[in-house]
Amino acid sequence: MPRFTRELSIALVLLALLVVLALWAPSFFEPQQLLSRLAREAPTLIVVCGLALVLMCRQIDISVGSQFAVCSVCAGLLAAAGWPMPLLLAASIAIGTVFGALNGALIAALRLPSIVVTLAMMVIWREALRWLRQGQFVNLPDGVQWFGLAQAHGQLALIGLALLLLVTLALAMRYLAAGRFVYAVGSDAEAARLAGLRPLLTTFCVFVLMGALVGLAAVMNVVQSPQVDPKSGSGLELKGIAAAVVGGVAVTGGRGNLFGAFVGLLLLACTGPALTYLHVQAYWEKAIQGAIILLAVVADAVGEHKKRRRCSGAKAES
Repeated sequence: MPRFTRELSIALVLLALLVVLALWAPSFFEPQQLLSRLAREAPTLIVVCGLALVLMCRQIDISVGSQFAVCSVCAGLLAAAGWPMPLLLAASIAIGTVFGALNGALIAALRLPSIVVTLAMMVIWREALRWLRQGQFVNLPDGVQWFGLAQAHGQLALIGLALLLLVTLALAMRYLAAGRFVYAVGSDAEAARLAGLRPLLTTFCVFVLMGALVGLAAVMNVVQSPQVDPKSGSGLELKGIAAAVVGGVAVTGGRGNLFGAFVGLLLLACTGPALTYLHVQAYWEKAIQGAIILLAVVADAVGEHKKRRRCSGAKAES
């Protein structure tokens, strides 16, 4: 499959959807609503970046939604206790890092399947939070929402932070050795080991980074509301994986880029509101996300099959 074909295809689909909305639902582009929508997706973009790296490493993490909820509640409780924002941010990132390190240790050190480990962690963290909070919201003190800024300025700050992190990680994946390690391990862990790399350490570090990004995203979510919902993050893993896969990140590892995942997230972020504006039942959103994941995986499988056939044909001719 030619380079960036998937990313360009998704960008064209996104453009077509925006044209349809511009013609049939121009109110979708009202500045304040559009700004609110982008700010609401800023934490999701942070999580999508982490999930894209996990997938590139030929792993998966479906516990991010539960981690997100726990980090959000912890951040809310610390804010209610009077912690300043810098310490609040550091604490949430530290909690997420611990979660990621635990996943990474079980997967890399014990060589357990990532789908099994993260599924177990998803249930453990979600049920533990449900037992501890009993569905009770956390009320935040004044000055936490929007970092103490005006709403529009706070929204712009969240969007800017998410985009800055996206660009930073994308450049790191392209130009730093650590980024090439992730691609190498995801393509063929044994070949990477024979080349002198340490696949298990790379896998562990990717999960640690995933947890840290979830902790950061949780704070970015907390500051958008006067209360913290213990059910926040529900469905986040599905949306994040869908965005990454749709954006060209291969579930088989070793391929993809963060800008493609960003375009995939934009497409999914527009899908839900588009259903509302086009008078389609909103419950179709999850079904559409699942269908998009399936179609993207099928497209990858077909592309790989054609690639193998071309290689086999070339060897036969030679």
